[in-house]
Amino acid sequence: MTELEQYIQNYFDVGEDKDLAAIASCFVPNEVRKGDYLLKEGRICNQLSFIHSGLIRIYAIKGDKEVTQWISTPGYFVTDLASFTFGTPARWNMQALTDCELYTIDRERYNKLGEAVPQWHQLEKLFIAKCFIILEERVNSHLFMTAEERYQQLVAKQPELFNQVPLQYLASMLGMTPETLSRLRKKAIS
Repeated sequence: MTELEQYIQNYFDVGEDKDLAAIASCFVPNEVRKGDYLLKEGRICNQLSFIHSGLIRIYAIKGDKEVTQWISTPGYFVTDLASFTFGTPARWNMQALTDCELYTIDRERYNKLGEAVPQWHQLEKLFIAKCFIILEERVNSHLFMTAEERYQQLVAKQPELFNQVPLQYLASMLGMTPETLSRLRKKAIS
């Protein structure tokens, strides 16, 4: 089993080896350099990428303020789901914070997976449900957790981000000011 097949198997739990190979064969390796964009707001998202290595920042610009929605890390898929699914203009910018190695499928190949893999529509349904659950967890954390609890949760789940990502991006992603994040970090250290 290739590394990509392992990623897909872990994410989708594909039953048949031939189906797994068919899905993996539709993804192509892709490299993105630090600072380059996978997607810019207003354009149509035509790809779904799996992050093998590197970090991708997903953000929007509202007035004079940048709002970081998420920092995608290795082991996760990245796309503007609404734009990719419905062909609408993207609401998010996706920029590489580091050099990245990705596995990418374009929308045309993605839409044809149902022809090659009989169980694809069930797998796709589970994929979209996982995306929704991640979003729901994120909304719940902003509604029901304090800034300190959100900070502690991120430190527990992804401590490496604090050494790799500018703190203003992490603060924005956590829904707080950089000053609040600095205060919480100082409190945690002492």
